[in-house]
Amino acid sequence: MVLASFVSRHSHSLPPLLIHQSNLFLLRQRGRNYLRHRYIWISTEKMPIVAEYAKSNRSSCKACSKSIATKTLRLGLISKGPGGFDMTRWHHLDCFPSDSESIASVDDIKGLSALEKDDQDALAKLVEQCGQPSNQQVDEKVEEITHLATDDVSGEKIKETKGSSKVIAEYAKSSRSSCKKCSQTIAAKELRLGLVTRDSRGFDMTKWHHLACFPVDSDPVDSVEDIGGFSSLQSGDQDALKDLVQQCENKTLLTEETNKRKHSQVGEMEMVEETNTSQPTTRKPKMNTSESTSQVVGEAEISLSASDVKEKYRDARLLPKWKAFETVIFLERDEGLNDSEKIAAFDFDGCLAKTSVKVVGADAWSLMYPSIPEKLQSLHSQGYKLVIFTNESNIDRWKNKRQAAVDSKIGRLNSFIKRVEVPIQVFIACGVASSGGKDDLYRKPKPGMWQLMKKHLNSGIEIDMDESFYVGDAAGRKGDHSDADIKFAQASGLKFYTPEEYFLS
Repeated sequence: MVLASFVSRHSHSLPPLLIHQSNLFLLRQRGRNYLRHRYIWISTEKMPIVAEYAKSNRSSCKACSKSIATKTLRLGLISKGPGGFDMTRWHHLDCFPSDSESIASVDDIKGLSALEKDDQDALAKLVEQCGQPSNQQVDEKVEEITHLATDDVSGEKIKETKGSSKVIAEYAKSSRSSCKKCSQTIAAKELRLGLVTRDSRGFDMTKWHHLACFPVDSDPVDSVEDIGGFSSLQSGDQDALKDLVQQCENKTLLTEETNKRKHSQVGEMEMVEETNTSQPTTRKPKMNTSESTSQVVGEAEISLSASDVKEKYRDARLLPKWKAFETVIFLERDEGLNDSEKIAAFDFDGCLAKTSVKVVGADAWSLMYPSIPEKLQSLHSQGYKLVIFTNESNIDRWKNKRQAAVDSKIGRLNSFIKRVEVPIQVFIACGVASSGGKDDLYRKPKPGMWQLMKKHLNSGIEIDMDESFYVGDAAGRKGDHSDADIKFAQASGLKFYTPEEYFLS
């Protein structure tokens, strides 16, 4: 009866075979092993896929919601609609959900033979990324389902936060899970916090975090009562979660106060503009925050000598002109580059270039905005030194594919510089946010890359902070993947603009 009640309550999140009445007896008898094998079977169950060139520009991508241009390659997932008719959800190639959809072979893609050779090759690469779920993913899913059942039996319910996620707390049952922020293993019996969200198939998916890594900025918790499993924790860990909730409250109050202050400043600016309407004004792009220089981080001790600079990053070879120092790869002296007191700095992915983590390759990018080349050329002619500061943790994470990750990132940057026809200095932070309990000095939002450039790679020229600025897309807005760029600007003492503000104004 308890199991039947659990299945009934969670039928929306369990795979169909797990909730079918004929399998209830097997579910009782076989436990975790049964869950594991069934989940693998369901995860590899194929949904019909079709590839073709769009016949018009009327279709839109179901991932990014943008129009798919006529004659552009598109991929469709075919499913049964409410009326029993086939329904196709179209995607750009880069937007195809390879993390949730499995393609065993290119032969499973309808229409493949009608495509051009380059597009067939691109689909073959996509298939390589659409494998079966890893053992860790399967174990985490089984552990999540078992945890849900245990919670229901004990009467403990998972509470929802303000957003669409749910938060749960427990002691890790094994060391198979890893933290979704720092990528480090969560040890067995260690306290972990989980964000439960719904994936594209309608299944619940838990993203586990160390307590210190929990994303309080994007997923605040109003009360300990909103944390499932809180009552089963030891008193010391309950106190730690109470401190976490207090942090959320403090951040909320700070945000509200900052918004009030910004609103007041905007009102004062409007009043000034009204009293000076007779005077012509030249408006610069609006800065995303009026407090960019108020959170400058003390400069770290960075010592750079010729012997510290390497021709390889760990075991990966670097292209000519590219060097490595600690966890940074950099292009020190692009042809025609001049150091300057005026620095125009930019993020790369999502700011200057459209890229996808699902597709690897030097040519797998496009301009974010058509105005970018002209804007950068204008800055160069005004005496600015152009600098790119970009994170790329895959270079450290992909130990067995590090060379491919290095070649892809450097290849894209070289291609971009050639496309915009201006010299640019580039810094790539290759490390993860935290390793062995130690934060990476160079990964944004840490200001290490800026300080390395400022101290050692600008010919000793003092930088004019009033003229210099930084542009990035990770501004902590709703829908942004993080706030790393705006915090990097604040920590470095730079004015900050979003790409929309700078390139579309």
